[in-house]
Amino acid sequence: MHQVTTPHEDQLLLTAVASARDTALAAEVLELRAMNEQLRRALASRAVIDQARGMVMALTPCPSARAWDLLVDVSQHCNVKLRDVAAALVATAKGEALPEQLQRELRRALRRAHAADRR
Repeated sequence: MHQVTTPHEDQLLLTAVASARDTALAAEVLELRAMNEQLRRALASRAVIDQARGMVMALTPCPSARAWDLLVDVSQHCNVKLRDVAAALVATAKGEALPEQLQRELRRALRRAHAADRR
């Protein structure tokens, strides 16, 4: 039987395969790290959003879904990310002022919600 490759060529091929596996593994590790970071930020954002929703529920007497809708409404009308609206609202518990634009839009959202309830 005739050998197709030499032992040196076999070693080069094995090195190339191992290198390709290492590259694939490194790419997978980087992808998993990025996904982990996204999830970490999502969890942190979610906690702040849930705190803000609780504040709206306590201040407005409304169910959780309505509080969520109010925060989303403010976010969309102000063109501000929901997590940033929530963070600004939660910061008011520490004595920070709610930005004027958010105050104004929150009042409008509450009026729209109360008008919808009266229909």
